[in-house]
Amino acid sequence: MNNKFKYTLSKPIVLKAAHLNTPLGPMLVIADEEKLCLLDFVDSKNLERKTQHLQQKAKTEIIFGKTSPTHSITNELEAYFSRELKSFKTPFSFYGSTFQQQVWDKLVEIHYAQRISYLDLAKSVGNPTGFRAVAQANSANQLAIIVPCHRVIHANGNLGGYAGGIERKRWLINHES
Repeated sequence: MNNKFKYTLSKPIVLKAAHLNTPLGPMLVIADEEKLCLLDFVDSKNLERKTQHLQQKAKTEIIFGKTSPTHSITNELEAYFSRELKSFKTPFSFYGSTFQQQVWDKLVEIHYAQRISYLDLAKSVGNPTGFRAVAQANSANQLAIIVPCHRVIHANGNLGGYAGGIERKRWLINHES
């Protein structure tokens, strides 16, 4: 997957938001004309903060509407929930600190049905004692399911947290098993 593009914000962009329904509940999708910028459950505990952060970083308003990435991710999520898709191709972009982006880049490398511990993820980004920082970066993930933070669990096998709710995390892990 080659989605490690970070916006340089050299040109003005317009962000469009739309709702889509999934078997796990409604999600909010925000995208420009080229890339997906946010995908999260509408009742996620961090959605408002993530949306505000995105708007500040992009220096633009968010209006209702659909874009090519919106249509693409809608189709891909349908296929994912039908177990016909294991990796996503919709182009996306991250808005976050350098450390968050390092963590999110590593998350994208976790294969379908694979699990990794917070500790192993911290080691993979060169911060072996930073499992709490990794957990915080996971909770700031702006692309639920696409950037699979649900695949990160505690070293003892317990699920840990999930901004979309622990029951969704359990469902996603079982869905991919």
